[in-house]
Amino acid sequence: MVRMLTESPAAGAAGSGRAAPRRQRVRTLSALGACALLSGCGSTYLLQAAAGQWRVLHARVPIDTVLAAPRTPPELRARLTTVRAAREFAWRELGLPDNKSYRSYADIGRPFVVWNVVAAPEFSVHPRRWCFPVAGCVAYRGYFHKARARDFALSLEAQGFDVALDGVPAYSTLGKFADPVLSSMLRYGDDQLAATIFHELAHQLLYVRDDSEFNEAFATTVEDAGLERWLAQQGAPQRMQRFRTAQADEAAFVALLARFRGELAGLYASGAAPAEMRERKAAILARLAADIRALERSQGGGYALYGEWIGEGLNNARLASVATYFDCVPGFRRLLAESGGDLARFYAAARALAREPLAVRHARLCSSAAEPAG
Repeated sequence: MVRMLTESPAAGAAGSGRAAPRRQRVRTLSALGACALLSGCGSTYLLQAAAGQWRVLHARVPIDTVLAAPRTPPELRARLTTVRAAREFAWRELGLPDNKSYRSYADIGRPFVVWNVVAAPEFSVHPRRWCFPVAGCVAYRGYFHKARARDFALSLEAQGFDVALDGVPAYSTLGKFADPVLSSMLRYGDDQLAATIFHELAHQLLYVRDDSEFNEAFATTVEDAGLERWLAQQGAPQRMQRFRTAQADEAAFVALLARFRGELAGLYASGAAPAEMRERKAAILARLAADIRALERSQGGGYALYGEWIGEGLNNARLASVATYFDCVPGFRRLLAESGGDLARFYAAARALAREPLAVRHARLCSSAAEPAG
């Protein structure tokens, strides 16, 4: 979200060319590695998460140490200098946690740190959820090895689920550990790298068990507000314009997916026979693919993300992934506006909503795209 769910390289360094969609990545807010380490959870799945988390933590080197080393490549030095500045901006100007997270660097030697599996039933727009001691119930499972993620995805497909499998460049342990900046995060330009740090720190500031939609939309809203303020401080009008263009492009894409998700929800609630629903579902997704291509042309794009999604086959899981990140974003943006753009007031209002029952906060914040279309 979506930065979501792709293994294509993102745009180059900030200031070069037209920005690719900002949501060409997904970050897991999962603390599954922390769960295994802190709780002694014994399942094979949680053990792989613990081992993967340990390897990430073991690879950490303080950013100041990397910058002081004479053999540090100039490009890495420049990127980490930006990281250090963005990290200071995050706590001084955005009120995000002032802790040891993102003050170290870990070269993990691969393009993604985790591979996420999202699944949804054949005739449902709602994702399957998995529950864990620390993270609560979340709409995905993350694996530190792609082969294991693929095996799990195939097992779900064999059970009749729609499945999406995608690489993740960054995640948060929700403050349980001092999360490092990962080499996989450096695939983005400087502005998106700063935005990723803002997003992950937002998860540390506020996290609600069993509500992925609330958590991701809150962090996305903080990310966007933070990046806009970061660019304003930088005095970068061209980069600000690219950011706003990307926001508009993204909003159009998300709205398109939400409309078709609502149409699918209406089909699934219709009571039609499975064979008929299967045929009509395929036709709806084919129209969606055509509309995505048309939107892509209107935006002057040619984004690898769109082509990959269409090539792999659009499905319920793919649409559910986008909804997890975006259904509640408009509500959070309203909340920020109602707070006069004051982040401290916004955080307090979000915490107050977090104390409400899930149905109450979703009614206040989230769209009804998953409701059957009328």
